[in-house]
Amino acid sequence: MQAFRRATAWFIDFALVLALASALAVLTFNRISALVTDVPELATRGGFDLLTSRGDVLGASGDFGTSLWNKSVLYVEQAFVLLVVVTFLYQWACLTLLGRTIGKGLTGLRITPRGPGAAARRAAVTTAADVAVYAVACVLLVEGEFALSVLVWAAAVTLFLVNALPVLGPRRRSLADRLSGTAVTGLGLSTPDATRPARTS
Repeated sequence: MQAFRRATAWFIDFALVLALASALAVLTFNRISALVTDVPELATRGGFDLLTSRGDVLGASGDFGTSLWNKSVLYVEQAFVLLVVVTFLYQWACLTLLGRTIGKGLTGLRITPRGPGAAARRAAVTTAADVAVYAVACVLLVEGEFALSVLVWAAAVTLFLVNALPVLGPRRRSLADRLSGTAVTGLGLSTPDATRPARTS
C-alpha cells in the first residue's frame, strides 16, 4: 500500500515537472523562432560579415550559420539548467516548509525528520534521479556527443532504478531516504525502523 501511495505521489510531482518542461520547451521554441525570423538583424549582421570577410563569402556565411546554431544550442541548454534548478527548489522548499511535496501531501505522506539540511540532500538526490542526469544526456546530444549521451542516458536510468526500487523492499527506503537520513511516513503508516531511536537496556 505504501509503495502504491509513494508511486502515486511521484507521478503527481513528476507531472508538475513535465508541465514546467513543456512550458520551457514552448519558451525555448519561441526564442529560437524569434532568432531565426528576425530578418532585419539577420540582414544587417549578414551584410556586415560579408563586408568584413575580404571576399571569403563562404567563410562569412559559414560563420553566420555557426553563430545561429550556437545561440540556439545555448537557449536549449539554458532551458535544461532552469528545469533542473526549479525542480530542486520545488523539492527543497516543499520539504523544508511543509515536510512534503504536493504529491505526497495529496496522498497523505510526509517526510521525517524535517530540516533544511535533510531537505537539501533529499531534493538533490531526487532531482538528480528524476531530471538532472537526463538533462545532461540531452545537452550532450544537442552538442553532438552521441556516444557519451547514450552512456549518460544509461546512467540516468540506472540511478532512477537504484533510487526507486528499494521502495518495494521491506524497509521501503529509497536512495534519497538513505542519503538524507529521512523516511516517508503518513496516515496509517508506521515509522520505519531506520528513523526510530535505538533502545537502551
